[in-house]
Amino acid sequence: METYQTFEQTIQISASATAVEMCFTDLELMHRWLNPALRCVPIGQWSTALGSQSRFVIQVPVLQPTLISTVVEREPGLIVWQFEGFFVGSDRWECQPNERGTLLLNRFQFNIPNPIVRFGFNTFALDWTRQDMQAQLKRLRRVAEEVYQISGR
Repeated sequence: METYQTFEQTIQISASATAVEMCFTDLELMHRWLNPALRCVPIGQWSTALGSQSRFVIQVPVLQPTLISTVVEREPGLIVWQFEGFFVGSDRWECQPNERGTLLLNRFQFNIPNPIVRFGFNTFALDWTRQDMQAQLKRLRRVAEEVYQISGR
């Protein structure tokens, strides 16, 4: 039985769901809020349509661990990437419009099949990853609010 860990967080954004969604469907905007050590590289043409794939590469010296991700669920305001590599799992991004703008839900659910890598992650990187994901949402909020102010949509 595989055990999955889940990091789930939300953030209120003073912008429309359309502006928030652009932040995770437009590759240029995505690179403005992703951790600078993480690059998203499309496999073929960039797309967030069902079945499209990309590589998420952690840019650390020598290793550069990579996750191959595939869009497995897609609706307006919702995208779910399923990934394989040193992590196996999914990353869900969901916009929930409300009277103050948009509540963004991010759920990162994963398993690390290799017991040595899992031990290393849980010992050294678990808390850092959780903090980084929260910081990432704050950066995304800044980008989305800027996009909303500029575009008005």
